[in-house]
Amino acid sequence: MIAARTVRAPALDHPAVPLHFAEKWSPAVQLKIWTYFAVCFILLTLTPNSIWDPSAQEFVYIIGMLGIWRYLWWFNHWMRALVFGNIAYPRMRDRAAEVWDSGWRPRHIHVQMTTFREHREISEAVIRSLCREIRDAGVPATIWLGSSERSDEDKIARHLQLVGADLDVTLRIIRQNQPGKRVAIALILRAMSRAGLGKDDFVIFMDGDFVLHPGAIRKCYPLFALDPDLHALTTDEHVLVRGPRWMQSWLDMRFAQRRLAMQSHALSNRVLTLTGRFSVFRATHITSHEFIRLQEADFLDHWLWGRFRFLSGDDKSTWYCLLRHGVKMTYVPDASGTTIEVVEGSGYNRMVENLRRWSGNMLRNGQRAMMLGPTRMPIFIWWCLVDQRLAMWTMLFSPLLAVAGSLKLGMGFFAAYVVYIAVTRMLLSLVLFSYAMRVDFNFIWTLYANQLLNAAVKVYMMWRLAKQKWTNRGNQKQGFTGSSGLAVFREAMAAYLTTVSFAMIFLCVILYSGIMIAPSWSMIRIIFGS
Repeated sequence: MIAARTVRAPALDHPAVPLHFAEKWSPAVQLKIWTYFAVCFILLTLTPNSIWDPSAQEFVYIIGMLGIWRYLWWFNHWMRALVFGNIAYPRMRDRAAEVWDSGWRPRHIHVQMTTFREHREISEAVIRSLCREIRDAGVPATIWLGSSERSDEDKIARHLQLVGADLDVTLRIIRQNQPGKRVAIALILRAMSRAGLGKDDFVIFMDGDFVLHPGAIRKCYPLFALDPDLHALTTDEHVLVRGPRWMQSWLDMRFAQRRLAMQSHALSNRVLTLTGRFSVFRATHITSHEFIRLQEADFLDHWLWGRFRFLSGDDKSTWYCLLRHGVKMTYVPDASGTTIEVVEGSGYNRMVENLRRWSGNMLRNGQRAMMLGPTRMPIFIWWCLVDQRLAMWTMLFSPLLAVAGSLKLGMGFFAAYVVYIAVTRMLLSLVLFSYAMRVDFNFIWTLYANQLLNAAVKVYMMWRLAKQKWTNRGNQKQGFTGSSGLAVFREAMAAYLTTVSFAMIFLCVILYSGIMIAPSWSMIRIIFGS
């Protein structure tokens, strides 16, 4: 037994180290995988099922076609990620290393960082990692700190003075006069604009709970020197959960998915988000009025909710602004950091809140990004935006069809579907294991649960785009509430449209499955006496 395989949490100041290939895919792990597939095969052969019944052909055909479509799309992402990770990016990385080793350095490092009531040890770990990166670069730096409370400012200032006394680093504190992360970022950007940042300066956007891993600046900055058309990049993320163990597995699975998707997108010189955890921007656009206004007052005009501002999703607003300008973006897979996720209270409620926030950000920004059209971005990226909209419906259609099939053909059909899910999610998990720190068999059930819950949350949020909540930033809430007639109408209409959306999916399923027969036109004429 390899003891190292059971080590989970990295220290705050050190990166999570992936297991070596021999450790990750040890004989014990391989035995579990083969045993899993053997059990699935035995269940499929021993459990009575009607999957080969001619009357089940309609169910099998649709579920199979949806599966083929989704898994081919997944396979396409995987192949693109392999090309980027093994061919395209290593060339960029080696050239960037040559530039750095030759003595090239940015003239100044600017760090835009926001913080809100972080735990002291987390803030101190962030400052230590940042000082280490500045020390490694050997150039002057300015940390532009956006905050709302004196205690946060004093905590960071004291530790910066302690660990960065040998550095040429300036701490500039911008106290926000209104609540919200977006306001803090916009105030920092205005201060940067007044300070006269040049178009060839580079600015780091990072959160106050993101601990950098060694070499983050060294790996990112030279990429801008190599490519003058590159305007933004984002990096890899790890997560350390102080909370339920299952939530650690769930977030590990999501970050493994993120690594695969980001590398696939980066092959087209674009990404689908410029994460606020840690991204680097060329200053050409970020000090413009357009960019700053999108940060502090990004809004959407909605037919039901009218005009409303965005509460979270600042990383989507930065991305949308640059996407609109058609500039290059990329992903740096070996520059990373660790987010410390402190879960207080119910882990399930926190998960649902995160999904509502992430799904809302995607829906609010995805629609307008699609409207830019495939001529404003690579066709693959545009289709990824379209696919995000389609996937939430197809993910709900298949399980409902399986339930309808079991009602019509018996529980044997449902048992066969369960085995189908077990096999396919294990196959997908095998791919994700290669992008994770270790093999975690919880990925199998968390992957499927995440897909179902995420699809349901997206359909729910599609009619409630103005409803926003951000627990991490002081439990901020935004939306149209109250007892006025308009507020009641909006709430009722959103509930009605949500019900209709789920009812239409269910209606399509039961009509297709033949559980309910649609009336003919002659029957309708008889009913209405025509």
